[in-house]
Amino acid sequence: MLLHVAVPDSLSVAQARRITLAAQGFADPKPGGATDMRHLRRVLRRLHLIQMDSVNVLQRAHFMPLYSRLGPYPVDLLERAAYKRPRDLFEFWGHEASLIRTDLQPFFRWRMARAAEFAWGNMRRIVAEQPELVAWVLDEVRSRGPITAAEIEHDAPRSKDHWGWNWSVVKQALEWLFFTGQITAADRTNSFARRYDLTERVLPAAVLEAPTPAPETAFRHLVELSARTLGVAAEPELRDYFRLPAQATKPAIAELVEAGVLRPVTVAGWKQQAFLHHEARLPRSIKARTLVSPFDPLIWERARTERLFEMTYRIEIYVPKPQRLYGYYVLPFLLGDRFAARVDLKAERRTGELQVPAAWLERGADPEETAAALAAELFRLAAWLGLTSVAPPERGDLAAALADALKAGDPGVP
Repeated sequence: MLLHVAVPDSLSVAQARRITLAAQGFADPKPGGATDMRHLRRVLRRLHLIQMDSVNVLQRAHFMPLYSRLGPYPVDLLERAAYKRPRDLFEFWGHEASLIRTDLQPFFRWRMARAAEFAWGNMRRIVAEQPELVAWVLDEVRSRGPITAAEIEHDAPRSKDHWGWNWSVVKQALEWLFFTGQITAADRTNSFARRYDLTERVLPAAVLEAPTPAPETAFRHLVELSARTLGVAAEPELRDYFRLPAQATKPAIAELVEAGVLRPVTVAGWKQQAFLHHEARLPRSIKARTLVSPFDPLIWERARTERLFEMTYRIEIYVPKPQRLYGYYVLPFLLGDRFAARVDLKAERRTGELQVPAAWLERGADPEETAAALAAELFRLAAWLGLTSVAPPERGDLAAALADALKAGDPGVP
C-alpha cells in the first residue's frame, strides 16, 4: 500500500521529486501477471501522450515510456491502441510528433485550424505556391488510402528528387494535410513510414462528432492535464508539455488557480513560481528501478530535470562522436527516487546482444548497489527486447562494477 502525506505549501526538492514521480506513474504497482490493455490505458491516463522518434538503436521511442512504468509488456498492445479499432491513440503534433489519447483530439483542433501559424516553412510554402498539388495529393489519399508518401510520389505530377532531410513536395503536401487534420496516420509500415488516410476513415465517429471547444477552453484543459501529469511544475513546463503558445498558457494557469485546480507553492531552490495540481500526492517513498528513455516525459524539460534530480542530461545523438560526454543513446537509470546512473545502450539484433558502450555513476550513488540493480535491469530489458545476452560495458566510471555485477548473472529480480 502506497502511503501519502499532506502536501505543504513549501516543498523541498525531494518532496517535489516524489510528487513528480508519483504523478508520472512511477509509484503505481507493476502488473502482477500478464500485462493487458487495462495496464496500458492506466499509463495513458497518466501521460496523455507519448513522443515518437525514428531512432531505433535500442527500441522505438514510443515503446519505452510504457516499459519504464509497466516493465516488460507485449509491444503489440501499443500497436493495437494506436492503429486498431477502437483506437485509443492517434498521431499528431502534441509534444513533437506524438501518439495522443484519441479523446483529446478535439482539444488540438485549434492547432489544426492555425496551421499557418505553427506549421513549418516548407509546409506553408507548398500550400501557398502549389495549392493544386496539395489538392491532388488529398484526392490521391481519398481514392487510394491508406497510402505512404513513397507510393504517391511515383505518380506525382510535379514531384522533385530529394535527398537526406529534404522532403519531397509530395511529403510536404502530406504533412500540411496531416497538420491541418484532414488526413492522419492509419498505421505505420515496417520501415516506420506513415500510411496516410482521411481522418474521417480513421478516428472513431464519437471523437469526430464531438464539438470543437473554444481555444481558451482547450488551452485551459491541456494546461490542467499537463499539471496533473507533472504534479508540481513551473509555467514553462506546463506550457512545454503540449507545446502551447506562451500567451495562452499564463491566462489558463490563472483561471485554474482561481478555480482551485492549481495551487501556487514554493520549491526550495526554484526561482520560478511552482504550481501544484490539487490531486497531486506526496508518497513517503518511491521504490522505482527502471531505465528511462531520452524521450520520456519525465525528462522532456531538461532544466526541470536538473532542478529535480540534480542531473544535467542532454541527448548526444547529434553531437560528433569525439565531443560526446556519455555516449550516443544514453538512458538515465532511476533507482528509488533518484537517477543513480546513466548508460549508453545498443541492441545488436544480429547477434542477440545488448551492448553497453558506456556506464556512468551519478553523484552520490553507491557504486555496488547501483551496479547490482542496473545489471538486473539490463537483463530484464534484454529479455524484453528478445536479446539473449548483455555485453560488459566498454567504458565509464561504473564500467568495472557493472561488469562484475553482470558476470554474477541474472538474479531474476522482477
